[in-house]
Amino acid sequence: MKGLLPDIVDTGADRNPESEVFRFAGDGLTYAELARRSNSLSHVLTKAGVRRGDLVGIYSPKGLHIPVALNGIMKSGAAYVPLDPKTPSDRLATILADSGIRQVVTTDNLVANIGSAMGHGAQVDLLIGPENHALPECESITWHDVDSENGACWSCESGTASDMAYLMFTSGSTGIPKGIVHTHSSGMSYAATSSALYGLCSSDRLSGFPPLHFDQSTFDYFSGPLAGATTVIIPEMYMMIPASLSKMMELERLTVWYSVPYALIQLLQRGGLASRDLSSLRWVLFGGEVFPPKHLQALMRAWPQARFSNVYGPAELNQCTYAHVPSPDAGAWDEDTPVPLGSMWPDALGVVLDEMGNPVRPGEAGELIVSTPTMMQGYFRREDLNQKAFVYRKDESGESRRYYRTGDLVRVDENGIYHFIGRKDRQVKIRGYRIELDEVEERLASHPSVLKAAAFPVENQRGDRTLQAVVQLDDMKVISGDFDLDTARIFLAQKLPPYAIPDMISVVDNMPMTATGKLDYHGLQQRVCATAKYGSEKI
Repeated sequence: MKGLLPDIVDTGADRNPESEVFRFAGDGLTYAELARRSNSLSHVLTKAGVRRGDLVGIYSPKGLHIPVALNGIMKSGAAYVPLDPKTPSDRLATILADSGIRQVVTTDNLVANIGSAMGHGAQVDLLIGPENHALPECESITWHDVDSENGACWSCESGTASDMAYLMFTSGSTGIPKGIVHTHSSGMSYAATSSALYGLCSSDRLSGFPPLHFDQSTFDYFSGPLAGATTVIIPEMYMMIPASLSKMMELERLTVWYSVPYALIQLLQRGGLASRDLSSLRWVLFGGEVFPPKHLQALMRAWPQARFSNVYGPAELNQCTYAHVPSPDAGAWDEDTPVPLGSMWPDALGVVLDEMGNPVRPGEAGELIVSTPTMMQGYFRREDLNQKAFVYRKDESGESRRYYRTGDLVRVDENGIYHFIGRKDRQVKIRGYRIELDEVEERLASHPSVLKAAAFPVENQRGDRTLQAVVQLDDMKVISGDFDLDTARIFLAQKLPPYAIPDMISVVDNMPMTATGKLDYHGLQQRVCATAKYGSEKI
């Protein structure tokens, strides 16, 4: 291998050409087909003027064309930029214009959105994929036309492992999208380490659950193929119907699952797991948010044959820690003890710093900084963010290393295990007391009748800052009178200091979620007053 991510596909095509590398909605794509089709796309892009260092967008729902697109883009020397199909047109225009994207892989139903973005400053020259819709301002090429190109070979002699491979945009604190730059080196390091760490092999069948614009997707598109495995890309409609999702898991005989905890909780609650044969599932990976222990334990009992691991790492790092969860019947932890972040990955170094930038003692809380080969190159064209995001420290040998500031508060126990405390930016001060919002959510979510909880500060009519909490109840467990404000107050009083008990608790039917399965706090704060069933001024 030359150290470029598309090498993974070509190596697989040499070793197991007829093996399926991806599946979607009952159809399969072999390693040989993926190599040939991605070669063809790279030729099309090169003819269109795409060169090393350019950016090409992928603005499309899931499908077998996605792995073709991302590998073909990288084979042309460019980097792929996944764009959320549900992103508003003004945000789409901002990303396209600021990053200089001129070529976009898309579908018929999204062409109009691109046209709208072009009306707001974006300039697109080429659309790849649409069959029946086009824009007069730019050229359009169908996948049939792409596949007609010669796909026999690919050569990117000038490409290096330090080149940008993909650029993922996420929301900044100001609402302005910020781009996370990953190189072939960081992507390959992640693929190799995760593949080895979780024992992936050619007989594995991975769940392609997250959308392409979510950082977890790199596990499915790179780690699986590196091991010669098959990734089953899960259609969006199955993600919204847990019973259909569990049936698909059974039919496809999935062996490795990776998603945010909320997706697994939905499977547990509404997936009809008791009627499914999921004995093929050998490893369940989860990350991106805290998994309430009561739900995790229940799921582990439903799938006793599977191994469960908590994986941690912001998109800027890919991953940096892992924790293998012991059996719930082993007596190692209870429903009030969150699963730890675990141990550092091989070749990763973590340091916990106090507010003055000095390392804390074992057991003390501080901000986690991490140096790892899987770390991003930096934020795209945002030197102001890069100066804040990175810090340099000397290791024991005196060598200077670059660390990423995670913004997460952690502590390290006597065994070197990292434990999550909360986000540094989710620590608020109310009535003079410092409150960890993550801790409030964890404690409230541990109530037997609560499925999910959220907490955030709000200002009342007098201008005073108060603490608001919102819960979604567990329809499978809640009974009449089981959850009311009085019982919630008694429950929280046993777990939180008085100043950390929310001033108001509201109940909603469903929590708003982002496309990646995380809680949409902004959407929740907008909805809560209109959808709350009941609340209290003070509990």
